[in-house]
Amino acid sequence: MNLEFFIAKRLTASKRDKSSISAPIIKIATIAIALGMFMMLISVSTGVGLQQKIRDKIAAFNGHIIISGFNGNESDVSTDPISIRQKFYPRFKNVQGIDHVQAVAAKAGIIRTASSFEGIIYKGVGKDYRWDVLSEYLVAGKIPSMSGAYSNEVLISEFLANRLQLKVGSKFNTFFFAQGQNKLPKARRFVVSGIYNSGVKEFDSAYLIGDIRQVQRINHWRPDEVGAFEVFVSDFDQIAQKGEEVYDETSSTLNSETITEKYYYIFDWLTLFDANILIILIVMIVVSTINMVVALLVLILERTQMIGILKSMGANNWSIRKIFLYNAFHLIVRGLLWGNGVALLLLSIQKFFGVIHLNPESYYVTVAPVAINPLHILALNVGTILICLIVLLLPSYIITRIVPSKTIRFD
Repeated sequence: MNLEFFIAKRLTASKRDKSSISAPIIKIATIAIALGMFMMLISVSTGVGLQQKIRDKIAAFNGHIIISGFNGNESDVSTDPISIRQKFYPRFKNVQGIDHVQAVAAKAGIIRTASSFEGIIYKGVGKDYRWDVLSEYLVAGKIPSMSGAYSNEVLISEFLANRLQLKVGSKFNTFFFAQGQNKLPKARRFVVSGIYNSGVKEFDSAYLIGDIRQVQRINHWRPDEVGAFEVFVSDFDQIAQKGEEVYDETSSTLNSETITEKYYYIFDWLTLFDANILIILIVMIVVSTINMVVALLVLILERTQMIGILKSMGANNWSIRKIFLYNAFHLIVRGLLWGNGVALLLLSIQKFFGVIHLNPESYYVTVAPVAINPLHILALNVGTILICLIVLLLPSYIITRIVPSKTIRFD
């Protein structure tokens, strides 16, 4: 074994010989491995990062599962009230993997200022609301306070604030549509406590977040009546399964819907990234493998005399094949180190400094997100090494066809 490693090391050292035919071929193969790993890490990290960021944004405004009445399930606006006295609230004890449940209510309205007006959806939330999922999108001000009988503080999007020329501390009137015919709109005066920017135009152009008691008061609901419940799951990959379990545990008067069902067009678009990532992985591995096969064949043909001498000294075919496979393994690892190093450096710069920006109207994010997952990195590296070595077993078979008497006599 030590002799095989020694000979493999000498083969690797021969790359420094400028007269060697295999030297430029081996350099190209090493560069191909490095570029392949670089492209795979970039595509996986950016693709997965974009998927996670977008689904986190959608969950921040809707939860992972929405429980509502059948009449209010087709719209974001709450029409019929639901009693807050449910067996799953405030804790969903009968379903494992439920992280949080919160009560909300929504009301359609129009913001009217001296210079403009905009249609909005006032989303009322209570003291159980998870503000932490929205805090990262806060660009100015603070989270609304829920103290007192009724809070007039609201969180408005940067998109609406710019269109209505509002800022933190600004006061404005909002007119809500009253239920029933021939009823005048009800006016409420709010103050901007904070401004958020999620990058998702569907939410930024509509949602105004404030006290749920305002909606209850406008709709003449009792304090124990809400519009819907938003459920958060601990593992997003199980959202479909948890959605079915939640539906089974709710009463027949309630319906539940996951965000993957409600916003199916967004999640269908996100699944396209999986196909793109898979295609990139396949292409990069194929290119890297082909380059390594060519490099190994050139190295074997260049060392035909050495193979003949080793066979004449009693070395078997598998021992000689292992020498070249060890050398190929060394080249693969060196290429992977370069590829990993450059890719992780660029990904880290993007993660912490946000150098590359995207159009939020097309990608729902303003900065290209990245997800650096050690398991993904390990799987890509180990997978590349195994696939390359398995494929290289075939060209190394040519060593068994070399006859010592002919190769030595040829020299």
